[in-house]
Amino acid sequence: MQIFPCPFCGPRNETEFHFAGELGKVRPDTGKEVNARDWATYLYAQRNEKGLVREVWLHLTCSELFVMERDSLTMDVRASKSLRGDAL
Repeated sequence: MQIFPCPFCGPRNETEFHFAGELGKVRPDTGKEVNARDWATYLYAQRNEKGLVREVWLHLTCSELFVMERDSLTMDVRASKSLRGDAL
């Protein structure tokens, strides 16, 4: 079991969290036509970097999204920050 730090609720069991995506990944503009290749890339392609990564996570208990900074090799969580306001 791993403990993740929710910036709203404090340290909690990893089973209370859901990965929401890579930080900075931009959704294609659906106000105009998006080709299948660009849409598939957005949905399925992941950078999957080794080392320090910044990701968006959802704490299912409080329904808040936040940024978690962690080492993808050691699974060590370095920090978590709210997505509200200018917290990034």
